[in-house]
Amino acid sequence: MADREFEFSVNKLILGDNLEILRSLDGESVDLIYLDPPFFSNRNYEVIWGDKGEVRSFEDRWAGGVSHYIEWLKERVVEMHRVLKPTGSIFLHCDWHANAYIRVFILDAVFGGNNFLNEIVWKRTSTHNDSKQGAKHFGRVTDSIFFYAKNIKQFQFYPQFERYTSDYVAASYHRADPDGRRFKASDLSAAKPGGDTRYEWKGMAPPAGRYWAYSKEHMEEFERQGRIFYSSKGRPYLKHYLDAMPGSSVDNLWNNCVYRNKGERIGYPTQKPEALLERIIKCASGEGDVVLDPFVGGGTTIAVADKLNRRWIGIDQSPMAVKVTEFRLQKQTDLFTAPYTVQLYKYDYDTLRYKDAFQFESWIVRQFGGTPNAKQRGDLGLDGRTGDNTPIQVKRSDNIGRNVIDNFLSAVQRHDKNLFEKNIAVKKPAGYIIAFSFGKGAIEEVSRLHTIDKIIIKLVKVEDIVPIAVKPSISVRIRELSQDGKGMRRIECIASGESPAGIEFYSWDFNYQPEKKKFKAQVLLDKEGKQIISLKPGMRHIAVKVVDNDGLENMEVVKLTVNGEVKSG
Repeated sequence: MADREFEFSVNKLILGDNLEILRSLDGESVDLIYLDPPFFSNRNYEVIWGDKGEVRSFEDRWAGGVSHYIEWLKERVVEMHRVLKPTGSIFLHCDWHANAYIRVFILDAVFGGNNFLNEIVWKRTSTHNDSKQGAKHFGRVTDSIFFYAKNIKQFQFYPQFERYTSDYVAASYHRADPDGRRFKASDLSAAKPGGDTRYEWKGMAPPAGRYWAYSKEHMEEFERQGRIFYSSKGRPYLKHYLDAMPGSSVDNLWNNCVYRNKGERIGYPTQKPEALLERIIKCASGEGDVVLDPFVGGGTTIAVADKLNRRWIGIDQSPMAVKVTEFRLQKQTDLFTAPYTVQLYKYDYDTLRYKDAFQFESWIVRQFGGTPNAKQRGDLGLDGRTGDNTPIQVKRSDNIGRNVIDNFLSAVQRHDKNLFEKNIAVKKPAGYIIAFSFGKGAIEEVSRLHTIDKIIIKLVKVEDIVPIAVKPSISVRIRELSQDGKGMRRIECIASGESPAGIEFYSWDFNYQPEKKKFKAQVLLDKEGKQIISLKPGMRHIAVKVVDNDGLENMEVVKLTVNGEVKSG
């Protein structure tokens, strides 16, 4: 199979080894990288999803202690440095187990100590009762986030601000104009002169040994704007209005980047709050910039980047991480959401077979290593070409017949007769036909052309280019359990999926709207396939998705009338 191409025309969610994927990305193509790699905690809870991809990655990085862990992480950071633009930056999230090793042996070594900007200390929880459990140390409630620029002279940075505390507002902004607009007053004198600063203002000179901080022209403008406050002794002060101030400048201690509500949590143990990623993405990128997260995990980086109108690439070894992230994106999708693609190890036959024809043709030609035609007409039925311009035709069909071979041969000759004759002379394929399967007639005709006419036409199955699997099956049982005193009914929903790869989890949308065909999960991660919910009497649709260990999914929709019948559909 040809190397996959990674273009930024659409956002990408990729299942695979991030080292391999990073090596496939163009150099200097990413604006911001945030990574939250598995911590060197030496505890089994680092295996979170439990699927084969994650377990394999876990085993690899623990094989030789901390030195092997650093080596494992460093080769990935080297590639991250390569793909960052000169204006880009990286935020690496870690904890106390290995933060010293990571800074010295990875980040300083790869990015250079001169490009170090901050060690951000993130307070992830308010308390940690280690001492109550017998630990002889203070509670560990913070993580480190190392912030490095690719080039200290070129990186982009946008200062962030947070709201003033109520105590600070009460103490500093205790004055108000007649209209109630609150302000604080600052000294209008300065210790050093700076131009026209030796003058009297309304009969008052600056304090002894000092100068006015602004020229007389500026003072007159402040006066016209009503921005000068006079004390009881007539001394002028400059008004700073509360509603015009951005807030307190964010420093390197982040103790308020927490979950905004319970609904934000998806059940992923090391999930990070959206507020944390929002601050990072806003400070180091602009709209349209490319954000990369090579350890997707629970998908927070991708979900936030998408909301903030950034382009993005998310990579993870775990099919479950990729699918959970996809479902998070589906939940926040609207008419203005940018399109994205999900790239798995295996592709569902039904999805590919019945995909939009032109989209499928372009996609499979790229997967084959060719270049697709930009237009759909006037191309003699040819859909792309290889690197040496040999024609490619795609048939989104099974059991291709001999007539396709005949028509293709004619098109190839008409397309470029010289190239056709050259390929025959050097015994190279005159062209390629890609399809899901080929019938006996097509196979026999290709063989005859090769044997008698010395013309080679290569028949390529889709499954020879990308691995194909059958999506999991799913069935749903729903029954009414009881009702409460408020007229609500308790409903039990049980989903059962089957797949040779093994079932990983289920997601539920209890307000599915068939006409919109938009799945927006209320329960994102259900490992058992069982939910008990309370519903009002009436009709609704319930949709459940099942995901297997290859990352393939299937969905069942149930039409439910509470106090009535249940129908699949």
